[in-house]
Amino acid sequence: MSFQTILTTLSSGIFTITLNRPEVYNAFNEQLTTDLIDGFKEAAKNDEIRVVVITGAGKAFCSGQDLKDAPTGSGKRSLRDSLERRYNPLIRAIRKLPKPVIASVNGVAAGAGASLALACDYRIMAESAKLIEVFVRIGLVPDSGSSWLLVKNCGVAKAFELAALGEDIPAQKAVELSLANKSVPDVELGAETMKIAQAFANGPTKAYGYIKRMMDRAAAVSLDEALDYEVFMQEAAGRTQDYTNAVAAFREKKKPEYKGN
Repeated sequence: MSFQTILTTLSSGIFTITLNRPEVYNAFNEQLTTDLIDGFKEAAKNDEIRVVVITGAGKAFCSGQDLKDAPTGSGKRSLRDSLERRYNPLIRAIRKLPKPVIASVNGVAAGAGASLALACDYRIMAESAKLIEVFVRIGLVPDSGSSWLLVKNCGVAKAFELAALGEDIPAQKAVELSLANKSVPDVELGAETMKIAQAFANGPTKAYGYIKRMMDRAAAVSLDEALDYEVFMQEAAGRTQDYTNAVAAFREKKKPEYKGN
């Protein structure tokens, strides 16, 4: 596939998507959201892809909506259209992808850019990077899934604080708040990201997809419902070839080799 605003590579099962509008700190415009949605469609249908990595070109991860790209004309601009047609489908595509998605946050992730990072399954941040729920700074509320993702990760009280104050969240604080998994020195970000991505690429891909579904569902159901759903998903996992091969390898005292099926 050819894209205008993202760069993509596929190597050893790792599909890397690089947001490529460095001149505007990788801010979202119409084309960037379109390219990302198409990129995730490719990730969903291509069995060679076992894990997705998202990062940004230049100094930023993603600075949010490019306000210069906003429609002009009489009357107020409808934000509903942008959310329903562009941002919400992107966040849904990430959460529904039955493969791990890693955000390699190399710089500022603000507004919808923070939502993009939070929607990923694993977030590794450069020490100089930061998240910012910047919406309130221009009189708006969190969108692109941020309201749900913030509460899910750090609870209602802290989520309100982050959304209402709109303060910078440095990488180490993001880790402490469970908004990121790991913070590393800037020069080590690429290598550490690839180390994690390769571990996922070599793992039981279908099990990862099932885990994503279970975790997203768990926050909205009772314990009894979660137990029942675990039965359903475990039965599905037990029917995968990866499970069969792993059990055989265990019996033979060998390291399992997962094929993602």
